[in-house]
Amino acid sequence: MGKLSVNIADSSYDVHIRSDSYELFKTDYAKLLKSVDKIAIIADEHVASLHLSVLQNSLQSVECEIVVKTVPAGESCKTTNVYTDCLSFLLENGFTRDSLLIAFGGGACGDLTGFVAATFMRGIRYIHCPTSILAHDSAVGGKTAINMPEGKNMVGSFHQPIGVLFNENLFSTLPPREIRSGMAELIKHAFISDQKWTKALMSNTTFSKPSMEWLAPELLRGIQVKAKIVEADEYEKSVRKFLNFGHTFGHAVEAVCGFGGLSHGECVMIGMAYSLLLSESNGEVTSSLTNEFIQFSLANGYTYTPIHEHSFETFYSYMTLDKKASFGKINFVLLQEIGIPYIKEISREQLEKAFEQLQNRTGGTA
Repeated sequence: MGKLSVNIADSSYDVHIRSDSYELFKTDYAKLLKSVDKIAIIADEHVASLHLSVLQNSLQSVECEIVVKTVPAGESCKTTNVYTDCLSFLLENGFTRDSLLIAFGGGACGDLTGFVAATFMRGIRYIHCPTSILAHDSAVGGKTAINMPEGKNMVGSFHQPIGVLFNENLFSTLPPREIRSGMAELIKHAFISDQKWTKALMSNTTFSKPSMEWLAPELLRGIQVKAKIVEADEYEKSVRKFLNFGHTFGHAVEAVCGFGGLSHGECVMIGMAYSLLLSESNGEVTSSLTNEFIQFSLANGYTYTPIHEHSFETFYSYMTLDKKASFGKINFVLLQEIGIPYIKEISREQLEKAFEQLQNRTGGTA
């Protein structure tokens, strides 16, 4: 169990990871809940079928009306149609600026709910109740978004939650793919912050099948890395961009695979391998580290199949749409060495060469 506070210029909130976190609605968040006129739980339909009653039972003492809006599971909820449907749902049920949203699902559901909260009546309050390991990254920091056919998270806003409550008991029903997805973001936090931690994660033989006792403090450590960066750069003008390590190419993989063909974390894992290859020729990262990471990822069930099934040009067209691109130039988060990230403009020629290298180093094992 654990708790940390995120302190940003105009807001602060707590992140809780514990098995009884929802009991906090009756204590720490009781005053907040008395100040709202209505509550809407926006829930991933799959998560709702498994765990919605757990959340609802914890809110039984709340006096205001509580309604539930289920949305498609995973990335399928982050569409313009689902977004506008949620807005209409709130209007039809008489929601106001004094209302509250609760996101109940993984990272995608949180992204959607946060964007609905950011834009409904120019902004209302919301709480994250994340149900996935992946959401230890997305639930903190206030980035909200939906996808477009042209690219991931292309429409969104910065809108901080007022609380984040992880009930670690809910992780027990996560399928292996979702565990791998979340663990990819954990090792990303390690790569950009701490060499010893990174090496420890890569040597952990149960990395993709973690025990909950081991996982909770590790997630809190990942959240601490992100919180520190967000506190220094809320709107991604400088160091917050480091959190995108592995994401420029990873988002391209997601788009090529159709947003859900592979999980977000599985795509980011491919993106980190790609960024490590680029770091070899632009920093002090060695080929042995990159190869170690590739073997580590394969041993834990991650795949490199998409880069063998699609051309470089297909991925490049999506990379040019990345939000870190500017004036037609593609910027990548690279590592000088583990724990020292930086941003560098990379030419098309370098990108294509690294793509071919990644194909070669994963050939026959993807």
